[in-house]
Amino acid sequence: MSLRSELAGVLARDSRYTIHAYALVFEALEHTKYLRKRARSKARARGGRVPKPTQHVTGRELCEGLRDLALRQYGLMAMTVLAQWGIHSTSDVGEIVYNLIAAGDFEKTASDSRSDFDGVFDFEDALRRKYVLALDEVA
Repeated sequence: MSLRSELAGVLARDSRYTIHAYALVFEALEHTKYLRKRARSKARARGGRVPKPTQHVTGRELCEGLRDLALRQYGLMAMTVLAQWGIHSTSDVGEIVYNLIAAGDFEKTASDSRSDFDGVFDFEDALRRKYVLALDEVA
């Protein structure tokens, strides 16, 4: 079964976000797990403290992973692309995640809360200004 057909019910209940927004959140989850694994490997190589591996990703971690992924894939157009899909803030990421939890596609722990996604970062700052600054630093 494809992602499109699996999400038909979710999209029917909440049409604020496109199928692309949901696909991005799924991809961001995997990307966040990859970033975490890479950070553990680097810490291990440096002989530092290596955090215990876990599959659970917090709301903050997912938002940060989504930002990294969006900037890698869309560069300075990231904010525009995400807005086209209905994602204007980290709160929107939370809405998508909790739609997926309600549909049974994602799981949450007792310590997880919808509010974990509120105000994680400002989209304008995180998806435009910091990207421009990073490019300026390279030059």
